[in-house]
Amino acid sequence: MLTNTYVSLIAQSLDVKEWQIENTLTLLAEGATVPFISRYRKEMTGSLDEVQIAEVKRLAAVFEELDSRKATVVKAIKEQDRLTGELQAAIDACTSPAELEDIYLPYRPKRRTRATIAKEKGLEPLADVVMRQDHTDVVKEAQRFVTDAVTSTDEALAGARDIIAERINENARVRDALRRMFRREAVVSASVVRGQDEAGVKYRDYYKFSEALKKIPSHRFLAVLRGQSEGFLSIHIVPDEALAASLVEKLTCRPLPVQKNRGEGVWESVKQMRLAVADAYKRLLSPSLETETVNWKKEQADADAINVFASNLRQLLLAPPLGQKRVLAIDPGFRTGCKVVCLDEQGGLLHNETIYPHPPQNERSTAMRKVSALVDAYKVEAIAIGNGTAGRETENFIKRIAFPPHLRVFVVSEDGASVYSASAIAREEFPDYDVTVRGSVSIGRRLMDPLAELVKIDPKSIGVGQYQHDVDQTKLKEGLDAVVESCVNNVGVNLNTASKHLLTYVSGLGAQLAQHIVDYRKKNGAFTDRTELRKVKRLGEKAFEQCAGFLRIPAAAHPLDNSAVHPERYALVERMAHDLQLSLRDLLDSKDARSRINLPQYVSGEVGLPTLNDIMSELAKPGLDPRAPAKVFEFAPDIFTIDDLKTDMVLPGIVTNITNFGAFVDVGVKQDGLVHISQITDRYISNPSEALTLHQHVQVKVLEVDKQRKRIQLSMKIPDSEKQRN
Repeated sequence: MLTNTYVSLIAQSLDVKEWQIENTLTLLAEGATVPFISRYRKEMTGSLDEVQIAEVKRLAAVFEELDSRKATVVKAIKEQDRLTGELQAAIDACTSPAELEDIYLPYRPKRRTRATIAKEKGLEPLADVVMRQDHTDVVKEAQRFVTDAVTSTDEALAGARDIIAERINENARVRDALRRMFRREAVVSASVVRGQDEAGVKYRDYYKFSEALKKIPSHRFLAVLRGQSEGFLSIHIVPDEALAASLVEKLTCRPLPVQKNRGEGVWESVKQMRLAVADAYKRLLSPSLETETVNWKKEQADADAINVFASNLRQLLLAPPLGQKRVLAIDPGFRTGCKVVCLDEQGGLLHNETIYPHPPQNERSTAMRKVSALVDAYKVEAIAIGNGTAGRETENFIKRIAFPPHLRVFVVSEDGASVYSASAIAREEFPDYDVTVRGSVSIGRRLMDPLAELVKIDPKSIGVGQYQHDVDQTKLKEGLDAVVESCVNNVGVNLNTASKHLLTYVSGLGAQLAQHIVDYRKKNGAFTDRTELRKVKRLGEKAFEQCAGFLRIPAAAHPLDNSAVHPERYALVERMAHDLQLSLRDLLDSKDARSRINLPQYVSGEVGLPTLNDIMSELAKPGLDPRAPAKVFEFAPDIFTIDDLKTDMVLPGIVTNITNFGAFVDVGVKQDGLVHISQITDRYISNPSEALTLHQHVQVKVLEVDKQRKRIQLSMKIPDSEKQRN
């Protein structure tokens, strides 16, 4: 368990009470998941939400790692026989990794430096004399250190300065003050590497670039770092050198002497000290703190980028599902044809074939007859068309076929479909089919249930991130996995139809238990009630507690088995029904009956009003999918390529990606256009996500088309008169 100091720091960080943190940490230590704690343990945590609980978990891990590092540092210093009570107390009081490393720096094993060489020559006492800055004749004092190894007073003083510079560099107080100056006042400057002007043209905006570190947005900082890593940019992140050196002088040097009678000697001592300070800053402190500052800012930028990715991923996973419908799905193509599959209500593959409605074959009539026949034969209720190559052309072709009035045509994002089709998961699902068939199936299933299908794909391959290849990959995976887990448990999972990949993300399960559930279904048939989960191999009471509330059984005998009400609260709900002299089913069906429940009378030591309110909300809509229904989107009928775009056109579009600097919108020309944050709305917004969501249907105005660079600039600030006219 974390110390009280750490608990207090976490509580302050989240602006909550310490008891909320302590209880949350206890639940996490007992194996509870973030979704479970957020949904079913509100009384214990004071109703902390998933974001807060995840942050408690993250900060706890940071402090646990800090404690582990403290133990390593203490052990290392003990082995040098240099650990004092004061030093131990300073280490114990540390609350940040940077502070701990500053303390440890003088004791850290180091390579042979200029200072160690000077020490080997016996110059450490001279360094002590200079550092006191009160000797009347430091040059005369230096003559005492001239030996065969030290040939002159200048060499002796230079060696003393090397020792002093290293001491200053290892001074925790100096480093902390300078660190704060770097973070507060450093400037990010970039320039093109000599001879790379043409090769690095995509970074030309940064060839002569300068911006305050505290103001530079994360996406721009990551862009600069990428330019450096690719060898096109040279960057520096430092404050004003004179101000920084002055700060170090202020912390280490005495003021210049005033009295004439002692001034000359003392001045030489102070002069030597200031020379050492200048060297310490330029040779040791500045490079070290520049690297540290880059890493610190990179962590912040990574966190921002991961948050953007996570927000987009959440919106994508919670995109409106079509539901259990019979779907004909098409993976469009020109030369190789369009791969067509027919799926049943559960996404099972019924039929597949290839049609060739586009050049070079141009078998449009044959393709139309085939599609029409498939729609009739398999009672197709919707058509899903991938939005990749030939997507617009295929959509246009399909809409020329006369279908029953109820049949709707949807364009579906293909991002990541090729990754899925070549994956081990796809091979396991469809061992007898090639990648083209698997890709089409994925497109169709995405329309039916985006969440269930997208969990099979590495989130990084879905294409809704910002600089995702530049950020810390471990943290990115952790952040995205948490989003997937949150979305799956927020929606709930049909226990009898969910794939093992979807079940893997259910609270308390994981890959092994998910496989055991699938195996149990194959052997014993569908689950009839939640308690049957206890018969699944290796699914113990703890796992049952964590997962049961998130698993749904639509046709179960017990009506609450198809709700988010946890089995541990069934007796409570049944008591409510009994008190009203109703059956449980009648209670669920009667809004009037539920309105007569006096919630305070059911408050107990374990159950408070937060849980009771959740139960009442769920009783009003048991089993209802929280996601909105799917909507058909249509591009402008006469716009297919970037050559069709003209300035001032107003077009329908769909938001495909949201970043900190703007949003990308698909207008149907195979190249997304950018709506800069300044062009999203007339009101001020600090982030595009304040005004837009992924896959939102919008109207955009074409501001600029750069065909050579394939860049489209768009605006959403469109006068009503232009919207009406278009």
